[in-house]
Amino acid sequence: MSSMKYGYIGLGLMGGGLARNLIRAGKDVTVFDLNPEAIEKTLAVGTTGKAAQNAAELAGCDVVFTSLPLPKHIEGTMLGEEGLLSKMKAGATYIDVSTIDPKTAKKLAVAAESKGIGFLACPLGKGPAQAEKAEQPIFAGGKKEVYEKMLDTLKIVGNPVYYLGGAEQAYAFKLISNMIGMTNLAVLAEGLRIGEKAGIDPKQLQELLADTGANSFQLQVRGPWILNNDFGNRFGVSLALKDVRLGCDMADDWGYDARFTKLAKKFYEIAEAQGFANEDCNAVYKVL
Repeated sequence: MSSMKYGYIGLGLMGGGLARNLIRAGKDVTVFDLNPEAIEKTLAVGTTGKAAQNAAELAGCDVVFTSLPLPKHIEGTMLGEEGLLSKMKAGATYIDVSTIDPKTAKKLAVAAESKGIGFLACPLGKGPAQAEKAEQPIFAGGKKEVYEKMLDTLKIVGNPVYYLGGAEQAYAFKLISNMIGMTNLAVLAEGLRIGEKAGIDPKQLQELLADTGANSFQLQVRGPWILNNDFGNRFGVSLALKDVRLGCDMADDWGYDARFTKLAKKFYEIAEAQGFANEDCNAVYKVL
């Protein structure tokens, strides 16, 4: 692993932290992003990273990571005659840490296998702060031999690492997690609004909810942000809405009507329409 050459595409809030972890570990890393500031921030943490002018320059890497916003960005970068998978060498490994849908995962897995390239789906469990500290849970899916080959690398960028089986299962898990989390957040926001109507002190309301069955990750993490009118973008409304949409579409494909999540989705759509797309997803509180 020490002689491996790594490539990293997508240095946003999540991908940037993971790429920096590789550089901090002294790995040979070539990075690419459309944002020059993101590249500069990533290369500043060590001396073993360098910038590429385009994604094609990563074709010679042994391992390539992508962390991109939407399935269409992944497909546009990796698939087709001009996609990076068509240029990478046989025996290399492609790891995607984005949040995409199982259907796109299948396309990536088939395309990679046809070129003799290993593929792992590795969606992430928490936020940018954990990504920066290599404390990001990783939910890996793909062929077991590829997972075992890449496990040491994965432990550099995040921890703990879980193996879920196939790539489709890994992405499904991530979407389910975000469906539950965003629906919980919408319900929390609604409860806080009702508490305000009842005349309960907002701070006391949250403290007491935390000592009941209403306690949750969202109450513990985003509750105080709401209390302090802090809507800084850790995981934006637009990304939350994207994941919820993907999750609802995934459920529909399997013949399951995700009724509660679809109801929550409406409020994130309203939040986006009202101009809160680039605020944290706790901005759903503003429209409830």
